[in-house]
Amino acid sequence: MTYKPYTGKIFLVSFPFSENSPAEKRPVLAISEPDEYGDIDFLFITTKNAAQRRMTIDLPDGLLKYDSRIHCDKKFIFHQNNIIKELASIDHSLLKVIFDKAAESNTVHYYQSIHLPDQKKEFVPQKSRINYAGRVFDEQEMIYLTDSALEFWLTAGKYAQRFEKEFSRILNVKYCSLVNSGSSANLLALMALTSPKLKERRLCPGDEVITVAAGFPTTIAPVLQAGAVPVFVDVRLPDANADVDLLHQALSKKTKAVILAHTLGFPFDLQKIKGFCDDNGLWLIEDNCDALGSRVQINGQWHYTGTVGHIGTSSFYPPHHITMGEGGAVYTNDLALKRIVESFRDWGRDCWCASGHDNSCNKRFDQQFGTLPFGYDHKFVYSHFGYNLKVTDMQAAVGCAQLEKLEQFTRQRQANHQRLHEGLKHLFQVFHLPQIPENTDPSPFGFLLTVKKDAGFFRNEITAHLEKHNIQTRNLFAGNITRHPCFDLLEQGKSFRIAGELTNTDTIMHHAFWVGVYPGMTPDMIDYMVQAIHEFVQSR
Repeated sequence: MTYKPYTGKIFLVSFPFSENSPAEKRPVLAISEPDEYGDIDFLFITTKNAAQRRMTIDLPDGLLKYDSRIHCDKKFIFHQNNIIKELASIDHSLLKVIFDKAAESNTVHYYQSIHLPDQKKEFVPQKSRINYAGRVFDEQEMIYLTDSALEFWLTAGKYAQRFEKEFSRILNVKYCSLVNSGSSANLLALMALTSPKLKERRLCPGDEVITVAAGFPTTIAPVLQAGAVPVFVDVRLPDANADVDLLHQALSKKTKAVILAHTLGFPFDLQKIKGFCDDNGLWLIEDNCDALGSRVQINGQWHYTGTVGHIGTSSFYPPHHITMGEGGAVYTNDLALKRIVESFRDWGRDCWCASGHDNSCNKRFDQQFGTLPFGYDHKFVYSHFGYNLKVTDMQAAVGCAQLEKLEQFTRQRQANHQRLHEGLKHLFQVFHLPQIPENTDPSPFGFLLTVKKDAGFFRNEITAHLEKHNIQTRNLFAGNITRHPCFDLLEQGKSFRIAGELTNTDTIMHHAFWVGVYPGMTPDMIDYMVQAIHEFVQSR
C-alpha cells in the first residue's frame, strides 16, 4: 500500500464548534501526520473576507472554490475520522512559509508568557537588583532567532549579510565585517595592519602603537600578539580618555599606529587625534566597543564614532549597546582594508568570494600565486596566517532585531545618564563627575565617578555600600593594565613603553568606579541609585 502523507493537504472536515451545535463542514490544512491515536494538527482556513491579521497568509487564487486565507495561529486537533474528503494540496515552498509563520506565532506567545512577565516586574528598592548592564529585547529578537534556527544555515548567512548592510547604512560607513566577538574585532583590526599588502605602511614586529593603559585588555593584547610594542600615554579626568597633549611625547621613528577606545561611550578628541595620525602617517583604530551610537562633530559635520579612523570595532556582548550574545564587527571605508580584515577572519584566504559563492573574480583557475602551480584554485590560496572568527547566522539574526532599536537605546542611555547627572551634580566636591566633551553627542555606556582624594572615603567603601544595596558597580576595567600579572614577564622599555607618567591612570585604578545607564533601567532605579549615593556621602 502506497503511503500518502497528510501534511500539506487541505481537507474538508466535520468541524464541531460546540457540543450544543451541529457540526459544520470546513476546509483546514493538515500540518502533521496522524499520531498513534489518529489525531492530526490542522490550521483554520477562512475566506479572504475575514480580517487579515499578522498571522494570516493568503492561499493562491483558484486553489479552492473561493479565495481563502489561512490562519497560522489557529491550530485545531481532529481525529482523522473527521475528514470528509481531500480538497487540494499546497507546494513545499508555501508550506514552509506557513510553518514559519506558525512558528512566529508560537514564539510571540512564548515571549509574552515567559520573558515579558520577568521584564515587567515591579522595581522594589533594596530588594530588586540593579545591574550595571544587560540585554534588552522583545519578541522580534526571538522571531528572527527562531527563523534562523529553522533555516538551519548555521554559519554566516542571510542575517549576517543583512546586518552588515544595515549597520553600514546606519553608521554611514562603506564596509562592515561581522565577527564572533569584540575581542576578535580588535584582533583583526590590528592584524590587518600587519598585512604585506600594505607594503611600507605594514606594522612589523618591534614597531610601536600608541594607546592608553586605562582600559580593557583586549585593546592592548593584539598589539603584543602581533609582536609590536604598546606605548602608553596618560588619560585626562574626568572622561578617562587619552591626553592628546602627550601624543607627541609618545611618538618615535618606530610609531606606526594609534589604537584607542572611546571610554564608556564618551568620544576621545577625534579631530585632534586623527589630525595627529594624518600628520605623522599613522594608522588610527577606534575601539568603539563601548560607544556605538556616539557622535562627534568635525569641521561642522557629524560623524559616528568608529567611522573617522581607518578602522572601527564594535562588541555585541550582552552589556553593550546592542547584543548578539557574542559577536562583534570591524568596519572601514577602505576596500583594501576590508578585504584584508576578511582574509584574516576567514582562515587567511586570498579569495574574497562570499560563503557559498565561487569565482566572483572570474579568475579562479587563471592566476599565479607564489610558487604554487599556475591556475591553483583561488578558493584555497592563503595570503595571511589567519583564523576562523566568523559569526553564526543565529547571532546575526538577534543583531538585526537589535539594530532596529539602536536609536531608541541611544536616547534611553542619554536620558538615564542625564537623570543621574542631575541627581548627583551637587556632589562635585567629592567626585570627578562626567562632563560631555565639546562637539560630541555620546551614547553613554556607564556613569563614571572618580572619588577625589579629600572626599573623606575610599572607592571600595562606596562600592561596597552600593553593592550591599543591590546596586551593581564596576571598576574602570583594568585601571592600569601595566600593573596586572600579565605584564609581570614583560620587559618595560622593550616589550612596552610608558611615555611620561601614568598619574591619572593610577588615580582611576585607585579611585574610579561606574554604574550603569543601560536602557533596561527605569527612572525609579536611577532615582534609587542617586538616593543610595547621597546617603553614603552624607554618612561621611
